[in-house]
Amino acid sequence: MWKAKKSYGQHFLTSEQIAQRIVDSLQGTAHYSKVLEVGPGRGVLTKFLLEKSYDLVAVEADEDMVTYLHHFFPDSDGKVVSADFLKLRLEEVMGDEQFGLIGNFPYNISSQILIKMLEYRKQIPEMVGMFQREVAERVIAPKGSKTYGVISVLVQAYYKGEYLFTVKPGSFNPPPKVQSAVIRLTRKKEQSLGCDEKLFRQIVKQSFNQRRKMLRNTLKPMFPEEILKKEFFQQRPEVLGVPEFVELTRLAQELKTE
Repeated sequence: MWKAKKSYGQHFLTSEQIAQRIVDSLQGTAHYSKVLEVGPGRGVLTKFLLEKSYDLVAVEADEDMVTYLHHFFPDSDGKVVSADFLKLRLEEVMGDEQFGLIGNFPYNISSQILIKMLEYRKQIPEMVGMFQREVAERVIAPKGSKTYGVISVLVQAYYKGEYLFTVKPGSFNPPPKVQSAVIRLTRKKEQSLGCDEKLFRQIVKQSFNQRRKMLRNTLKPMFPEEILKKEFFQQRPEVLGVPEFVELTRLAQELKTE
């Protein structure tokens, strides 16, 4: 009954030392009192979160794990929400307050968790999460690197990322076939990009659609030929930082209004 299920992408963290380190990596008690844990599973993080002064909400999709948490962590009573995090309207469980986001995230939905975090970024000043190492590196990758891509730009537009530490497969049950890593994302003070943010996302995704091609090729559907001839468009997307993608978005907006 308490075994990990492939359908949920579960790899339960078993090292309490690492769990304590993850929980201690949340820095923002001065900025928020609420914390939302995604996928608590057997509660190895939950245990240490309950010891803190946080107002905790733990969202778990696996009903067996919800039962487990209620049984082994009586202090979690009223704090566990049986739901799919990706489908949950967070305002229904967190109100309109600021909260920290934490979790040993299921690897099969970790990128989607980040996208949802961006949707609620005005309420989430900080995130500490465990990811597949490759995904963690991609999220915080600097421009110009091989791993820099769509998720890097979208996250870094609003958050500053830090690679905290690597976690070996032996710290989990069952052990994953990949290395894992914990990262922290801290929301930037300036949240306005100064451009149409929906268009910004479209341009970033379109630019990396064929990442080895130059922007003049990937952005053909979005810009007229005479604009694409400019030197700026003779670059590949991985050399552009957030400011350059904002500049591209503003240019696209100007062309729309002409």
